Amino acid sequence: MVTRTQLSKLGLFDAKVPRYTSYPTAPHFSKEVGPGEYSSWIQQIPEDSAISLYVHVPFCRRLCWFCACRTQGTATASPVAAYVDSLLQEIALVKAQLPRGVTLSRLHWGGGTPTLLTPDLMRRLSDALGDLAPFAPNAEFSVEIDPNEIDEERLDVLAKAGMNRASIGVQDFDPEIQQTIGRAQGFEVTRRAVDMIRERGVHSLNADILFGLPHQSKARITETVQKLLSFAPDRVALYGYAHVPWMAKRQQMIPSDALPTPTERLDLFETARRLFVWDDYAEIGIDHFAAKGDGLEIAQRTGNLRRNFQGYTDDTSEVLLGIGASSISRFPQGYTQNAPSTSAHVGAVRDGQFSVSRGHKFTAEDKMRARVIEALMCDFAVSADEISNGFDLPKDQVAAMLRRANDEFDGLFVVDDWGLKIPEKARPLTRMVARHFDAYDLSKAGHSSAI
Repeated sequence: MVTRTQLSKLGLFDAKVPRYTSYPTAPHFSKEVGPGEYSSWIQQIPEDSAISLYVHVPFCRRLCWFCACRTQGTATASPVAAYVDSLLQEIALVKAQLPRGVTLSRLHWGGGTPTLLTPDLMRRLSDALGDLAPFAPNAEFSVEIDPNEIDEERLDVLAKAGMNRASIGVQDFDPEIQQTIGRAQGFEVTRRAVDMIRERGVHSLNADILFGLPHQSKARITETVQKLLSFAPDRVALYGYAHVPWMAKRQQMIPSDALPTPTERLDLFETARRLFVWDDYAEIGIDHFAAKGDGLEIAQRTGNLRRNFQGYTDDTSEVLLGIGASSISRFPQGYTQNAPSTSAHVGAVRDGQFSVSRGHKFTAEDKMRARVIEALMCDFAVSADEISNGFDLPKDQVAAMLRRANDEFDGLFVVDDWGLKIPEKARPLTRMVARHFDAYDLSKAGHSSAI
């Protein structure tokens, strides 16, 4: 690995950079894109094509202090039931625009806490989605599951609806850390949820854990990883906790003096990373791990790994439709985002309108830079021929662009006739390298630590 001194000199421990789950990133969306573009872009989806669909459920029984997602707490079922009614109306609006023969290659329920829905609400939502578009062959239906908010009956409904991948947020199993971040979730509760999921034939399991949490140490993250490995998850996302209390007010409950330093964060990441590698997981991009034979591992091995708003994916669909408040959709033409406020989104849908409040139309340069950044984030490499041929650019212009990046990072990369490759020792810098190719104003709020 590059020395800590070099990493520090290059700004790893100080830089605030995007996670690059999109390009341009969401802070650069504008109100120049609205419901009209969204409707037009849906209608331009090719007939008989396969698309992805994301459904956002913003409600949680309790609000975890560490979370910066757009969610809201509820102690009763009535707001959730009303929101599902609006989802059904929105799905009907989409169906009226969707070309014939479209199928779903991926369906994901996220949140918030989708498993907050009652069994009846789950059935109504899954029936409406099935009426919108059937599953394509080998489709994947995944659901984010809160072990504190799941039971046999709800899992029965999800399994019957076709759920074949479950995603569980773990964060950390240490009781003191859980108390500090407002997330009480015991190991036994989580294990019971995993057992119930697998008893229903859902054998694909994702799990998320965080590094950089308050009071976290190498010993504590080691124990969490070892407990997690006892579940034999197919995929693990090892995300860095982003402490942004000026954006996520609930994070003000977390004592900043209990957070690890940037160099300690790197140690925590490396400790967890080595444990996954030792357990024979393949490293996927900058922060994912996958069992051999999992779709992500195959995608990486075959050069088909992609990146979207859920992180790394093996989904190659060009269209991702986002349903629900604040959901983001991706089209070949650009991005759209629904109104972030649940009330504004529901109000628009009830009036028979899409709630899209902002978005971005791609330029030719956007598409080129997006592919460069995605290649770096997925493959740690950029092919000069791919960029030159794919975007009609002179190869010497592409080569010069790659050389400038190498120069900025003290020549740490391999740059030759093929293109640019980031060697393993320099991979902690990957998001910073991606930032080099970002042509937009990087002073926008919301970026997180580079490590």
